[in-house]
Amino acid sequence: RNFFAKRTKELKPAVQSAPGWKLFGKVPPRENLPKDSKIIQQEYEARTGRIYKPPPSSARRKNIEFEPLSTTALILEDRPANLPAKSVEEALRHRQEYDEMVAEAKKREIKEAHKRKKIMRERFKQEENIASAMVIWVNEILPNWEGMRATRRVRELWWQGLPPSVRGKVWSLAVGNELNITPELYEIFLSRAKERWKSFSETSSENDIEAASVADREASLELIKLDISRTFPSLYIFQKGGPYHDLLHSVLGAYTCYRPDVGYVQGMSFIAAVLILNLEEADAFIAFANLLNKPCQLAFFRVDHSMMLKYFAAFEVFFEENLPKLFLHFKSYSLTPDIYLIDWIFTLYSKSLPLDLACRVWDVFCRDGEEFLFRTGLGILRLYEDILLQMDFIHIAQFLTKLPEDITSEKLFSCIAAIQMQNSNKKWAQVFASLMKDNKEGDKNHSPALKS
Repeated sequence: RNFFAKRTKELKPAVQSAPGWKLFGKVPPRENLPKDSKIIQQEYEARTGRIYKPPPSSARRKNIEFEPLSTTALILEDRPANLPAKSVEEALRHRQEYDEMVAEAKKREIKEAHKRKKIMRERFKQEENIASAMVIWVNEILPNWEGMRATRRVRELWWQGLPPSVRGKVWSLAVGNELNITPELYEIFLSRAKERWKSFSETSSENDIEAASVADREASLELIKLDISRTFPSLYIFQKGGPYHDLLHSVLGAYTCYRPDVGYVQGMSFIAAVLILNLEEADAFIAFANLLNKPCQLAFFRVDHSMMLKYFAAFEVFFEENLPKLFLHFKSYSLTPDIYLIDWIFTLYSKSLPLDLACRVWDVFCRDGEEFLFRTGLGILRLYEDILLQMDFIHIAQFLTKLPEDITSEKLFSCIAAIQMQNSNKKWAQVFASLMKDNKEGDKNHSPALKS
């Protein structure tokens, strides 16, 4: 439960370095601002002198010292009356330069216009595809879910991303309800959570909550308040006073009372928030509880170290198979998967990737199960392989902890599609099962009963 840093107080301003001195006064203190992936890459290149050069762009113009922003800014004027007039040669040269500038500006405006039209065409095409896909999902697939969900046509349509209007419904059906939770049961645990909150506010302090018995997982109810404000802060809808703040609080509180053996673990708020954005309150709780009951999620949220190590070992098998150069590079720095995978798996990529892209990852995750979470991780590594090969341990860890914000679904999913989840004719489930079998046999060989 300590994989995510706990902060029991409001965020304080960044620690400031001691002010220096200059001739006429103090140098203003510098702030330790968080670094994004581009700054991390630039710092590493500056320190090592190794520069990552992206593939050359054919559209890039060369040897242009000045690019006019608009033709309206280009005004050809004669010199003022109090200065000597231009010579004929100079006037002709200036006229030629002016015409070239205008022509270049017009070319740029035409190019920008074409680019805008292309973006609009792609957007319209995407909207048309979503609309046509929605009709298919609503009229054909959802009414015949059990019979059609495993067909090749539906799986291909699923890979392209679910229409937002049916996304929640498909997620619910795909995750299922093995726990047989009903909306009435949700109301029961929600009322229990509210009673606990009330008793905490009346009798307990924040320090008492931190020191609560490990067996009493419901004590983590109070910790939920600390994390909700950090959930998708850029959306401003889950923060206090936002429209979804109380809803997120309710779902997480009810789950903590429903599963006191698990309690609240940091990272859960992101998963619950994504479900709330796509489902009604009770349905979001049902999907949330069933999702966290899956073997992979249960292993991570209960911090089952033995199971987590098996997942990391299986991941490394396919890592070495698909990206051997990067695998050896990571191995040379003793950079293990837990350094970057834990955060990705805990939040199902909803914290690490842009929200719309994370939802598309969720789409296929609901189709393929836990295997796709690790395949997505390999897709990310493949996407940034050339950059990561130029970095050392610290910069790789920083880069993977805060991925670039300009990552697109087309690039990522093309890399994911290139990942082969097969090793020596064994698929993910077979590799993981063999690791579990080896572990059990190892336990038997080391058992005191056998030795005696």
